[in-house]
Amino acid sequence: MARSWQCFACNICLSFVQKKIVPRKVMAKKADGSFREIMTAIRAGKFSPIYILMGEEAYYIDAIVKALEQSVVSEDEKDFNCNIFYGNDADLDMVMTAAKQFPMMAQRRLVVLKEAQSVPGNKTSLDRLEPYMSRPNPSCVFVLAFKGGVLNVTSKLLKAAKASNAVVFSSPKLRDYEVPNHIRDYCTSLRINIDEKAIGMLTETVGTSVSKIVGEIDKLVLASGNAANLRITPEMVERNIGVSKDFNSFELVNALSTRNYAKAMRIVDSFAKNPRQNPTEKVCPAIFSFYQNMVLATFQKDKSDASLMKALGLKNTFALRDIKSGMQHIDAHKAVMCVDAIRRFDAMTKGIGSMQNSHQLLKELIFKLFTLR
Repeated sequence: MARSWQCFACNICLSFVQKKIVPRKVMAKKADGSFREIMTAIRAGKFSPIYILMGEEAYYIDAIVKALEQSVVSEDEKDFNCNIFYGNDADLDMVMTAAKQFPMMAQRRLVVLKEAQSVPGNKTSLDRLEPYMSRPNPSCVFVLAFKGGVLNVTSKLLKAAKASNAVVFSSPKLRDYEVPNHIRDYCTSLRINIDEKAIGMLTETVGTSVSKIVGEIDKLVLASGNAANLRITPEMVERNIGVSKDFNSFELVNALSTRNYAKAMRIVDSFAKNPRQNPTEKVCPAIFSFYQNMVLATFQKDKSDASLMKALGLKNTFALRDIKSGMQHIDAHKAVMCVDAIRRFDAMTKGIGSMQNSHQLLKELIFKLFTLR
């Protein structure tokens, strides 16, 4: 028996190592610098003749376009020196004609092709802009905003743009594990503080959309009425965003880590009353990660906080606290059995081997996690 569970544990560790992805920086990357560097250059009045903005995360693309619209030409100059085109009805010949024109009573022109991914024919059609990219108008700032994906690195357009020293910016979508750090970084940029539990609550609620993350934090700042010395607390998140500070996946994990059965069942009952806010699809990964990390932590030689956080890829001490608390109550053998039980539960919620209500299955899972021998 001992050998079998140890083998199972080793397989979990191996799987974790094989699948683990090295975290990327939150800020999207490009050939010429980061989002922050591009914005700094724009604010300093240092413009490139061409900007190719692309990627799945629209927030950064929209922010750069907005900054260029506000900086390249003044409001008084926009009538004659600013052209905005939209992909679904843009004539690419007209776009190039507008970009080739010289500014009228102004230092430069601005031509923006928004929603370029909607151009009929999409990526292939955009190659028609290659002649302009090869010889851009030095008195025009041309912006191509392509959302929802990236242009092929071998495309004629992209090759020509890079040869003309264009700013080529790729904005990847945030991954789940990047969200807490992004929340923390954005709050730091606003010079406000935020509690770790509040970060956890927001992470569970907002998903990976940067626009939604920024929007929810801005809502909290606005609701406070004063950003000076502001600290975002769990109570503020609960009051203004609607997620419960007492009944969420993080609190359920905390109840499991402290072996508080009554609290765990109260939380599961609250989930059943609000299934749309607390679907099992969100709850299951949180519980699974908790027990899997306990197994992995057991096999770490250095069990200092810094070492464990690095080895497990944790971004806050809130999660580490629960893992260390759980390790005091159950050993690796039981943790492996819990991981197996959660996998079975996940299969049953998908209709494999059971037709029960998912929240009823969750109650049975919690009972099993507390009673496994």
